[in-house]
Amino acid sequence: MTAHRWVMEQPGSPLVRVEFDPPRPLPNEVVVEIAGCGVCHTDLGFFYDGVRTRHPLPLTLGHEMSGRVIETGEDAARWQDRTVVIPAVITCGSCDLCDRGRGTICRNQKSPGIDMHGGFATHITVPSAGLCEIDTTRLAEVGMQLADASVIADAVTTPYQAVVQAEIEAGDLAVVIGVGGVGGYAVQIAAAKGATVVAIDIDQVKLSQLEGYGASMTLNAREVQGRDVRDAIRDFAKKNDLRQTEWKIFECSGTAAGQTAAFGLLTYGSCLSVVGFTMDKVEVRLSNLMAFHARALGNWGCLPEHYPDALELVLRGDVSMLPFIERHPLSQINEIFAKAHDGQLARRAILVPDTL
Repeated sequence: MTAHRWVMEQPGSPLVRVEFDPPRPLPNEVVVEIAGCGVCHTDLGFFYDGVRTRHPLPLTLGHEMSGRVIETGEDAARWQDRTVVIPAVITCGSCDLCDRGRGTICRNQKSPGIDMHGGFATHITVPSAGLCEIDTTRLAEVGMQLADASVIADAVTTPYQAVVQAEIEAGDLAVVIGVGGVGGYAVQIAAAKGATVVAIDIDQVKLSQLEGYGASMTLNAREVQGRDVRDAIRDFAKKNDLRQTEWKIFECSGTAAGQTAAFGLLTYGSCLSVVGFTMDKVEVRLSNLMAFHARALGNWGCLPEHYPDALELVLRGDVSMLPFIERHPLSQINEIFAKAHDGQLARRAILVPDTL
């Protein structure tokens, strides 16, 4: 089998194309021919910002993958020729944490592109546990190709789990800060679950696009800042007979400014979900959580058992992906990384192996 992957030898140095033989699948493993792999903010953190991977370099990045199973190990034969999304966080499924539904903190979990070679490649060998099968006929009905579904593995499922954890329901007011790859889907998912959504970002193009995809109000953080943001949301809530309490706040920007702004929006009974990641530190008054009887939640990836429900939102058309993604040849990975890092991409990039 001819296979190749793009390897990071040193952070910031050009990724290098390397040929390899995909490992034969062990029991409960499969080999997947990759259809597409999304470029995530996390990949850029590893490449540009010195965020450490748990696997020593050289390493192939990429954790948003879809593809077709072409070979199976013992006890995984049922996956042969199935089209799948590979979880960005693969849990062991058998430890005490997994048994208690706490798989996102499973100490035996593995993430492609972090703990093992990832998806910027033609093939990958992964555990079969947690694979999410895709009906490509239904996918085509919403105009999508198999490669497009790769983004479900993180940018859709991660905010889906955050929305589930925050217990979004009809009548809620949700505030999403940072509406890029993950935050844009947080807006759509929260709206699909019945919330009225306020979207906040510094990019007016992204905000304007979301006005037709779940955002009932948008605020440009370059123009409205500090207490004025809270006042604007309060006025919006009052005019629309929405609650002044219990706001569901999702910090998806992965910036210190975004996290500070999110904490500043806490009100009585609020739930603050930290979805984005940054190495920067912020200074906040934790006593606000006590005074407002509020909650703050972290969100690491998404439990594989949530993937089918998140996928169903896409297949039903409740969450639209096509306006927010674009495909590029995998051979252009260095160029695409540079453009993504410089903010030159209007949509989330999906890298497709040139041979497919």
